[in-house]
Amino acid sequence: MCGIAGFINPDGEAADRSLLARMTGPIAHRGPDGEGAFVDGPVGLGHRLLAIIDPGSGAQPMGNEDGTVWVSYNGEIYNERDLRSGLESRGHRYRTRCDTESLVHLYEEEGPEFVRRLNGMFALALWDSRRRVLVLARDRMGQKPLFYAVTPRGGLVFGSEPKALLAHPDVPRRLDPAGLARYLFYEYVPAPGSIWGGMAKLPAGHLLQWSVDRGEADVRRYWEPPTPLPDAEAPPFPEAAARFWGLFRESVARHRRSDVPLGVFLSGGIDSSSVAAALAELEPPGSIRTFSIGFDDPTFDESGHARAVARHLGTDHRERTFAVSDVPELLPGVVDWLDEPFGDASILPTHLLSRFARSEVTVCLGGDGSDELLAGYPTFAAERAARLFRSLPGPARAMVGAAVGRLPVNHGNISLDFKLKQFVRGASEPGPLAHQRWIGSFSGPELAGLLAEPPPIDVEAEHLARASAIGPGLDGLSRSLRLYQDTYLPEDILTKVDRASMATSLEVRAPFLDAGLVDFVAMMPSRYKYARGTGKRLLRAAAADRLPASILGRPKKGFGIPVARWLRGPLSGLLGRLLEPDRLRSQGLLRPDAVSRLVAEHRGGVRDHRKPLWTLLILQLWLDRWLREP
Repeated sequence: MCGIAGFINPDGEAADRSLLARMTGPIAHRGPDGEGAFVDGPVGLGHRLLAIIDPGSGAQPMGNEDGTVWVSYNGEIYNERDLRSGLESRGHRYRTRCDTESLVHLYEEEGPEFVRRLNGMFALALWDSRRRVLVLARDRMGQKPLFYAVTPRGGLVFGSEPKALLAHPDVPRRLDPAGLARYLFYEYVPAPGSIWGGMAKLPAGHLLQWSVDRGEADVRRYWEPPTPLPDAEAPPFPEAAARFWGLFRESVARHRRSDVPLGVFLSGGIDSSSVAAALAELEPPGSIRTFSIGFDDPTFDESGHARAVARHLGTDHRERTFAVSDVPELLPGVVDWLDEPFGDASILPTHLLSRFARSEVTVCLGGDGSDELLAGYPTFAAERAARLFRSLPGPARAMVGAAVGRLPVNHGNISLDFKLKQFVRGASEPGPLAHQRWIGSFSGPELAGLLAEPPPIDVEAEHLARASAIGPGLDGLSRSLRLYQDTYLPEDILTKVDRASMATSLEVRAPFLDAGLVDFVAMMPSRYKYARGTGKRLLRAAAADRLPASILGRPKKGFGIPVARWLRGPLSGLLGRLLEPDRLRSQGLLRPDAVSRLVAEHRGGVRDHRKPLWTLLILQLWLDRWLREP
């Protein structure tokens, strides 16, 4: 795991090596073990190294045999050994054991299409001096981030995080109004958008080619998930579950490769527990290090479940308990490494867990991706209920909504009234919009009343257009899963894990997102993923003899923290200061009266506005940190 940055100057202007150092400096946390730079005419590639494989010889940027192809790369390639054997048989001679070296050799053989052959997580920048072309690429599922900007002078700047691009003099530090609207709608900014004006994210599964001679970016998708097999062609469910575990076990075997200490994040849920169970089939008893955190508030503490799994599997388990009241102290520091606003509050415990694990290991395996592949979120059950709700006559729906609205507010962890009110909030909308209202902060109509100026885009229409572009021949569940995989997975879940872990220089890998496993799951019928109110059917069946029954039957809970109570308690003062009407008036972004109403209703216990207020709080912290700095 590393950090990359670089640029191509316009009009053949020679690259400045010192500028590369200024760009890679702000992302040193992504690679504290070394730095490197390569300059070739107008092109500059920079790199920060976190040494994982062959630590003594993995310096980047790395070139091919004759120095005509160079790469700066962030990630891990899990099928590198297979690629290497094929490339060596074609006459390529390796100088290191690093997976990086296979990238330049594979490019020599196959050109930009080489990315199709990669099974891994990566963001890379590759310079071909003969063709005078730069290739940027991001892995299939979007595990690693990559931002870029076409400058006003006609150059290209790129990097792992926005802070690297902002160090370049041609990249302005300004807010994008469309990016602001998208953030308030999603709680993150989905690719290709960004909160920064003039900056973009390369979407997952895409590559960008920049020809120095043409001076323009060509962006295209290089990978699409396969479509599900017809039921008649699918293997029987028991056979599919067995095949699923075989592929998953192979994935864990590939993901465990490391020349530095490795561990497993263990939450006690079925996803991370399955990762640990598969690793336990591959490693000697007692050799696996698992890490979990707990909280002193029993309503938010999951550590007992993790402990039970660790005992069942015989892992060498580490656990640390934090005081819930201490976690808000992390908040101001979070925006130092979040250079886009990010409204998912679970980034705080994710960072605590990463910091704890980093005290002993450099790499951890995690359970991310399972929910989006196998319909693990409660929203998939809510979608079925919403169909029934939409079938009711209008007056009946209104009566249900009114009754739910009168439920007393409970600021506990995902309380019943919160869940029911969120459900009613989206249940009348078309499927894609219903899901987004259930998990997001502000709807389109709410944004119109919140923003000081009319939103520059219709976020809900844009979201429905994004959903409609997904395979028209897919069934409803498959389309919903694909939408999660295109938006929520890369830009929320994987962004959260990447930023929270890389802030501590910890590499986190996701075996559920192995290329072969993803393709297999995508081809299985929807009923193998979700049926009769149960998600993750393939995984539950495959893990049935490997995990305690209490873990298999647990509902999805997530990494909960008491945001609703914090906003009335330890964060109340900060909330009041950052959302003070005169401050908002001077910013000119939000309507002070609309925000004051949200604050008053939440403080008074009239409504539970935990999600919108947290989203606004993070926005204000981000504005203070990133738009007031010279």
